[in-house]
Amino acid sequence: MELQIHIDPPSNGSQRIALGGRLDTDSYAEFDRQLEPLLPGMQSLLLDLSELVYISSAGIRSIFRARKALAGHSGKVLVLNPQPQIQKVFDVVKAVPLNEIFSSAAEADAYLDAMQRKVLRGDEDED
Repeated sequence: MELQIHIDPPSNGSQRIALGGRLDTDSYAEFDRQLEPLLPGMQSLLLDLSELVYISSAGIRSIFRARKALAGHSGKVLVLNPQPQIQKVFDVVKAVPLNEIFSSAAEADAYLDAMQRKVLRGDEDED
């Protein structure tokens, strides 16, 4: 199963990208190629993994790379609704902090809202 990538239009410094299929050694380069130009200036990346069925170390590396790029300007990568097998990979490699994985878009939006309020108050480093 090939990797499907759906990129929503950016909104207030946030970008939602939905992935489906497999993020592995055959597909991570295409994901990186599409993601790379979006990262500068992005405050939050919401990765919707509800249709992702497999992730390899190459896919994990792509997510790490995005996290590192966003951390450089206090941004975050959030993961939405990973399937159980993907969640297990994250648990094993501790690739994504548990407080950055959400089961619904509403839950992730509430987190993003709270995060942005913290930035506006000047206490964004507390999280």
